[in-house]
Amino acid sequence: MSKRTALRLGTRRSRLAMAQSGLVADAVSRVTGRPVELVEITTYGDTSREHLAQIGGTGVFVAALREALHRGEVDLAVHSLKDLPTTQPDELVLAAVPEREDPRDVLVARDALKFTDLPRGARIGTGSPRRMAQLNAYARGHGLDIATVAIRGNVDTRIGYVRDGELDAVVLAAAGLSRLGRIDEVTDFLSVDTILPAPGQGALAIECAADNADLIAVLGELDDPFTRAAVTAERSLLAALEAGCSAPVGALADLSPRSAPLERGDPHADGQIVKEMRLRAVVGTTDGTRAVQMSTTGPVPDTDDQAKTLGRELAAEMLAQGAAGLMGERAH
Repeated sequence: MSKRTALRLGTRRSRLAMAQSGLVADAVSRVTGRPVELVEITTYGDTSREHLAQIGGTGVFVAALREALHRGEVDLAVHSLKDLPTTQPDELVLAAVPEREDPRDVLVARDALKFTDLPRGARIGTGSPRRMAQLNAYARGHGLDIATVAIRGNVDTRIGYVRDGELDAVVLAAAGLSRLGRIDEVTDFLSVDTILPAPGQGALAIECAADNADLIAVLGELDDPFTRAAVTAERSLLAALEAGCSAPVGALADLSPRSAPLERGDPHADGQIVKEMRLRAVVGTTDGTRAVQMSTTGPVPDTDDQAKTLGRELAAEMLAQGAAGLMGERAH
């Protein structure tokens, strides 16, 4: 195919999806030498006002994009990786997982308040059972009095609840605000020691047809091996827990504590070599009363299978400690 022929990149229509797809389009154009046009696709998750858990979890954002790939209407699609179901269709391939953005959750609160400075009875909005579970657990453990409020909507809508005085704060993903150029609206970055992110949070997934070998090869140049290993371990844990994307599961794979000061992208920084990956995970009830939180450390995975094994083994330990009973209805 001529280098002048544009590649068609499928994306959701939301401002955030368009922003991150635009970043990917620029990168794809750079490695392929071809123009990339964005094809906007409306998903059921974008049009439904029901809560995600009621309509099938965040996989509802993915189905329409995948159908467009199946039909050949687009050549590739970009997803927020945390939205992808853990089962990969045989006819599609995850061609690239670019370097991850900041995986943390953040607070946008009135009066520039930090989480621990919120007044008694503060109302915090989130659409995520995972965030609710951990916010409520932290509050219980530290003598804070908060109320979590279920909300939906795009970034503007959610922050609008705070601006209008309806809520004291909302919790969002740092990566999304960063990609929208709105990181300066954050009033508090929530440590992963306080709230573990969703599996895959902060990472993007570039998907294309499994039989498009030429495109797979060139998209591979955008793949970040460490990010892929980390999110593969996190998603393997989610799959082994038989939990859906909207389950109250937090997980993060990162460099082990003694290696943390090293630059993520340079494993040889300061003459040291990063050899270990730590995987942390939590499952909890949304009221914050019960949780199973565990971690494991192993060699930085060289293969997908090694990363998946790290996730499966930690999930097995968590299930043995009663994690299944804390997730509500398990997704199969």
